[in-house]
Amino acid sequence: MSDLETRPSEQRLAGPPAGGPEELLLTARRVYLGKTTEVARLLPDRQVRMIGAWCFLDHYGPEDLGDAPGMRVWAHPHTGLQTVSWLLEGEIEHRDSLGSLARVRPGELHVMTAGAGIVHSELSPPDRPPTMHGLQLWVALPEAARHGRPHFDTVTDLPRLTREGLRGQVLLGEVDGVRSPAPAYSPLCAADLELVAGADVEITLDPAFEHGVVVVAGEATAAGTSGGVDQLVYLGTGRSRLRLRSATGARVMLLGGEPFPEEIVLWWNFIGRSHAEVAGFRDAWERREARFPPVVERGERVMEAPPLPTVPLKARPSRRVAR
Repeated sequence: MSDLETRPSEQRLAGPPAGGPEELLLTARRVYLGKTTEVARLLPDRQVRMIGAWCFLDHYGPEDLGDAPGMRVWAHPHTGLQTVSWLLEGEIEHRDSLGSLARVRPGELHVMTAGAGIVHSELSPPDRPPTMHGLQLWVALPEAARHGRPHFDTVTDLPRLTREGLRGQVLLGEVDGVRSPAPAYSPLCAADLELVAGADVEITLDPAFEHGVVVVAGEATAAGTSGGVDQLVYLGTGRSRLRLRSATGARVMLLGGEPFPEEIVLWWNFIGRSHAEVAGFRDAWERREARFPPVVERGERVMEAPPLPTVPLKARPSRRVAR
């Protein structure tokens, strides 16, 4: 997925402060992807810019498509990150400059590792189901991996996490002793968890990780903080166990990771390490240089990059800041 804000703000990011555990409730802001899809953007937030290497999170739907065109994210570039596509309902067609063609469906994980550069599109197919609901996440690649060759991976048999009152799938990393085979380049985790009505369950965590719980349906309490749809409970580091509760039932995404040790610049669809590098990525895309080969498709439309800010992209505070 693309960041389609016409005047995207630059973010220079690093891990949050040490000394957790913390509990902080964040609420998404609404953003349009083009003219067709409204999303709830939870990361980056002004207070919490990253959770481990997780640096971007959009929640979209559930949306009744009816006669609407659905997802229309035309060909666009990425560098220095992984996109993690997770559908709860519906179907989206992914194409990329590697020649990959995939139908993104519920329960199947799709991870695109951009490395030094890739181009992809995400479109609702004509024969799509009537409802679209999902999450799009980005993972910042560490220095050792960010210049590598791009690749696209699909995992269709994700491991199940089942406890009394809870069922789910582990998408990346390890949660409560259950490990995913999906590719990751830094210590992190993610799990899609469904809580039944009346659930009161504990799961184990890695205390070296910071964690966040995103509510995508219903209402849930993580540790001592309750949240509703499109809210994120940030939990800091230092927790070895997490208590999850829901009176009426809920679906949540658990994210975690070791605080990311590198400063990064996130602007539009690029992750780099400096203004000059990100400006170079933009120029390479505008010139259609070899770093960004075309998507192999029937005359696919492409996105043009927005203009750079009038001042150099510069560092933001590396720690969580108060509003």
